[in-house]
Amino acid sequence: MKKMIALACLGFSITLSASAFAAAQQEKMKGCSKEAAGMKGDERKAFMKKCLSKDYVLKSGTATPATPATPAAASMQQDKMKACNVEAKTKELKGDDRKKFMSACLKG
Repeated sequence: MKKMIALACLGFSITLSASAFAAAQQEKMKGCSKEAAGMKGDERKAFMKKCLSKDYVLKSGTATPATPATPAAASMQQDKMKACNVEAKTKELKGDDRKKFMSACLKG
């Protein structure tokens, strides 16, 4: 039974990591396609092969990031969310009033 649970957990983790890899690869493909604009035939094929290799770094602004630009930005947003939640809780806001407050708090 323990082996079955361990195997299920392993399968789940592989599934999650595979989907994350696929999303990252898809973003790289989009960036490479933008950089290859105007190229045709063998020239495009050679460039795409080079671009999709793991050593190639995309030029800035060619791919849309799927996550916030920096971990610090995500951390700041989380801190802001926590502070707004605490304030809404102390004001005992609920329902639509809470939604309006949270929206205004997170914007400003």
